[in-house]
Amino acid sequence: MRLMRKHDPQLAEDGFWALAPVAGEHVAELMEEFAVEKDRGLRCWLLELVEKAKSPDAFEFLAAQLRSGDDRLEFWAVEGLRLLDTKPARRMLWEWGQRPPANEAGKP
Repeated sequence: MRLMRKHDPQLAEDGFWALAPVAGEHVAELMEEFAVEKDRGLRCWLLELVEKAKSPDAFEFLAAQLRSGDDRLEFWAVEGLRLLDTKPARRMLWEWGQRPPANEAGKP
């Protein structure tokens, strides 16, 4: 995480790729870091790492990000739920795909 917070883009990228192969072993810590992180870019990276973890423990976390209203977070949440590929994840994605487009919400 320290490397990911570096101002040097290469060091930050190195930090991300150092965590990617072990994300599954640290999914709880990644979700905790996400909860307190203020930087949107780092939040997206953390969510991407949770997505790469493919952990059933992340289902509720991913579902919450799917409903966040932030397009970038929704993108990684969809990817995470697809990779999770559990019945609840597939149901969540199906329900999310059935919602009316934002410009039609609230129309009769």
